[in-house]
Amino acid sequence: MSDLVAKACSSPQTTEINAGARAATLMKWVKVGIIEGAAFVTIAAILSPEAAGAFLAGGALEAVVTYAEYRHAKAAGLDSDEPGTEDW
Repeated sequence: MSDLVAKACSSPQTTEINAGARAATLMKWVKVGIIEGAAFVTIAAILSPEAAGAFLAGGALEAVVTYAEYRHAKAAGLDSDEPGTEDW
């Protein structure tokens, strides 16, 4: 639970705040993270076939939720007139 709360509070906020300058790079790393997570969930499912359905369902749900959070953060950031927190 703490990891999910921390992820929701930190990284999507950074994406929203700095979307104007870094939206493409931030979203690239979201995709990399989802691929990495999918690999680990798949390994867990293979190693524990009795719980494979739970691992796969939980991993898929979290991937969808995370991607939706970041898409929303990117859109909100690009629509915002507020300045980012980084200087280039």
